[in-house]
Order: sequence, then structure tokens, then C-alpha cells
Amino acid sequence: MGADMSGRGVIRRAVAGQRRDVVVGSLLGAAHQTGEALVPVLIGLIVDRAVVRPDGGALALWLAVLAVVYAMLSYGFRFGARAGERAAEQAAHQLRLDVVRRVLAPHGGAEAGRPPGALVNVATEDARRVGALNMALTLGIAAVVGVVAGAVLLLRASVPLGLLVLIGAPALMALGHYLARPLEHRSEAEQERAAHASGVAADLVAGVRVLKGLRAERAAAARYRSTSQASREANVRAARAAALQTGLMLTLTGAFIALVALVGGRLVLSGSIGLGALVSAVGLALFLPGPIAVLAWVGAELAKARASAARIADVLAAPGETTGGTTEPGPASGELRLHGLGHAGLHGIDLTVRPGEHLGIVVTDTAHAATLLHCLARRCDPDRGHVELDGTPVTELAPAALRSALLVAEHDAQLFDGTLLDNVTAAAPAGADPQPAMDAAAVDEVAATLPGGTSGRIGERGSSLSGGQRQRVALARALAADRSVLVVHDPTTAVDAATEARIATGIRRARTGRTTVLVTSSPALLAATDRVVLIDGGTITAEAPHEDLVRDHPVYRTAVLT
Repeated sequence: MGADMSGRGVIRRAVAGQRRDVVVGSLLGAAHQTGEALVPVLIGLIVDRAVVRPDGGALALWLAVLAVVYAMLSYGFRFGARAGERAAEQAAHQLRLDVVRRVLAPHGGAEAGRPPGALVNVATEDARRVGALNMALTLGIAAVVGVVAGAVLLLRASVPLGLLVLIGAPALMALGHYLARPLEHRSEAEQERAAHASGVAADLVAGVRVLKGLRAERAAAARYRSTSQASREANVRAARAAALQTGLMLTLTGAFIALVALVGGRLVLSGSIGLGALVSAVGLALFLPGPIAVLAWVGAELAKARASAARIADVLAAPGETTGGTTEPGPASGELRLHGLGHAGLHGIDLTVRPGEHLGIVVTDTAHAATLLHCLARRCDPDRGHVELDGTPVTELAPAALRSALLVAEHDAQLFDGTLLDNVTAAAPAGADPQPAMDAAAVDEVAATLPGGTSGRIGERGSSLSGGQRQRVALARALAADRSVLVVHDPTTAVDAATEARIATGIRRARTGRTTVLVTSSPALLAATDRVVLIDGGTITAEAPHEDLVRDHPVYRTAVLT
């Protein structure tokens, strides 16, 4: 959305992107409103020219004209509403894509401080509200045309009545905009509470097994009840504001129409207008509440759209965890180097992983392991030193290009709702055979437990699988991605020893000729590596094959065998 990351920028983009449909819908809506305004005028003409002075030919003629006008307004409403709705849905769709694209952006950061449910709410309900502004704008422009047409036709019947409408309608519009301000603030609070409630619900559902295991169902239910009640109260406050705004506008509109009718009646009694003009004036007075009410509704929709646009803009403008480079690397050979890397407990890490090497890394402090993985994945940049891929600092590489060459598969990698095969091939190159990756990760045993095998669904976050099964599917997904450099963190902590030994051999076979780094304390996985690096106290303290370190290094022996 360019440089403008404000709520107004979001609204401008949503409208500008669907300008054609908004214009078409507005023109057809204007034709509809003009036709609606003409109907009472034509009825008044029929009364004057074919009823007061009976004339069958004139009656047939004007009835034919009335039929044409009805056809015009019907066509205008049908196709104008279609264009406006299309503009609303297309804008909402584009905003959803923008939000999801930002959440999934390689430089990250959009999800910081926001639970998944809150992001879902922004990408769905907030996007819908901003998109709906296109429909509101379409109807609002048509309503303005209706009010103007009604005023012009009233001016032809009576100048005082026309002037009354021309002065009163803009005043009502301005008042409606003023009355919508409290609704805007309460709508924003309502969406914040709803997003928080969605986030809590998503967290509870994701951890339902753990909660049941801890027998913490009551505490979880109480937490969600409190959050839901807060959301409900915010929703009620927003509904009250909307009802108050709508009620006041309807009252003011009714009073305005009564004033028009009163003035028209006095003009009839004074003989200034005839019977047909009276019928037209009364018909127009009954017609005008419609477009004026639409204008009041447009004001309420604009208030909601502003609040939602501000929330969308907040996500889109979220600072990334890292700033992106611009260099596009050539074919990667897979050499990974760490030069004097220091960050959050790590000190002076110097390490070269040769192309095609199968390297194990044992880190005695889990926090240091997480820091190392974050630096390799470029979720953060180190305070000192740097990481190089094939001789180029990763800070100079475009984030997407970096991730196409280097994949860091973290221990808590999540699965998604879909088939087992879909999860495995999610990041695989187009047309690639996933079978070698599934064989290496022993996923065939997982598929055997599912109805439908690899086509069986595994549920949200792999909820139908055990912990070890989820790890195997996640590992198969990382292997199927076939990156030049693969860094895997503890992929077998929930897997039995026999399967772990099979997986160790499978990873080695599947990654032949590809650089692979295993950050783990698993003896089976480490035994299948070319060499192992031990990081203790934030520094590299030993480097040798697994068997040598087990024999000669007490700290290493303790880390991997106890």
C-alpha cells in the first residue's frame, strides 16, 4: 500500500483499487434514486393531466412513461448493488491478502504481541468492514443524487419547499457525521476485545490436551468467560452507540419530513400549488427519508471502517524483526560461516560448515541454542560478528532469497489442518517427489495410522497425531523443501529409540551432498554426523567426531548421555 501505512491510507487503497466498480455502481444507483424521485412527480402529472381532467390517451401515455421509469430504477438498483457488492468483496479480499502476506513476510514482526486469533480477526472482520465501505460509498453517492433530485423536483413544484430540503439535508448529513464519532471509538474497542477473545479461544483450543492433562479445564473456562464477557460488554456499548446514532438520525429525519409536509400543506391551502403538485410534494416527502437514512447509515459504516482500517494499518506497518537486504544469490553451494558471532549469551562463535557437510551442534544451554537458531534463520541480527552464506553476509541477502537457500526447522514447528501429504509438500519444489523425505522421516508409519493414508487429514496443528508423529511430519516437510542448507533443531525428542536410529540414517541418506546442521543432543543423530561442535557457556569448547567427544569430553558426555 505504498508509503502511507495509516488508517486513511488503507481506506484510500481499498476504494481506489475498486474505482471502476464504485463508479459504475454509483452511476447505476444514481439512476435508481432519480427514478425513485421521478415516480411521485409522474403520479402528480397523471393526476393533473389525466385524472382531474379525464383523458384516456394522456393516461395511457403517462402510465407508459411511468413503466419505463420503473424499469430504469429496477435495473439501476439490481446492477448498481451488484457492482457495489463486488467492489466491497474484492477490496476485502485484497486486504485479507495484504494482512496475510505481511504476517508471512520473511522479515516477520507482524505477529509480535498479537495472538493468532487477533490476527485472524484483523484479516477477516476488519478487512470485511473496510471493504464494505465501497458498498456504503456506492449507496451514499446514489443517496446524495436522490436528495438533490428530490430537492430539484420540489423546487419545480415550489421554491420554498425546494430550498427547505436543500438547506435541511446537508445539515442532517453534517449532524449524522458528528453523531457517528462516539460509534467510531466504541467500534474500535469492540474489535480489540473481539480480537482478544478470539486469541484466547485459539490458545485454549490449541492447548486443550495439555489443559485436560493438568485438569485445568475450570481455570481455562473461567479465563475465557472473563475475556468473552469483556468482549460482550464492548459489543453492547458499540451497539448502544449505533442504536443511539441511528435513533437520533431517524427522529431528526422524521421531524424534517414533518416540517416539509407542514410547509407543503400550508402552500396548498394558500392556493400556491395544485392537487397534482400536492401529490408530488407528499410523495417526495415520503421518498426523502430513504436516501437521508442511507446517508446516516453511510456515516456509521465510515466510523466502523475507520476503526478497522487503523487496526489493519497497525499490522501492515509493524516493524520487521530484521531489515531486508537486496542481493539475490546465485546457485548456492551450501557453505555456512559464522564469524565472531556474539548475541544474547553467545560469545565469539567462529564456525565453518563445509558444502555438503553433515554437522552436529550440541549446546548445553537451551537459551543459547535458541539464540543460535534465531541468528541462522535471521529472525534477529547478532550484536557482534555476522553469518555468511557462500561468502555473502546474510544481512545483504533478500529475505526471500535467503530462505530459498537456507531453511531453519525449529523444534516447535507447527503443522496445519489438511492432509498429511499437503503438510509434507508445503514448501517442496513444484513437481518434486516427497517420498524420499517421508521415508527418511519414517512418515510411512504415521500414514499407516490415518484413514486414507497420506491423504488422511491430520487436524488443526496435527491434533490427531501424537507428539512423535507430529515431529516426523515436520521433519519430512523440512527435508522435502530440499534447501541447499538445512538446520534442524531437536527433530526426534518424542520419538522412540528404534525409530530415531532409522531417522538418523534416513536424514543422512536424504541429504547426501547437501549441507545439514543438526542442533541436538540425540546420540543417534550425532553418531550419523561427520563431526560435532560443542557450545558450552556460550563459546565453542570442543570439536570432533561424536565417538571421540563421548570418550574424551566429560561435559559433552553429560550433555548427550544423561
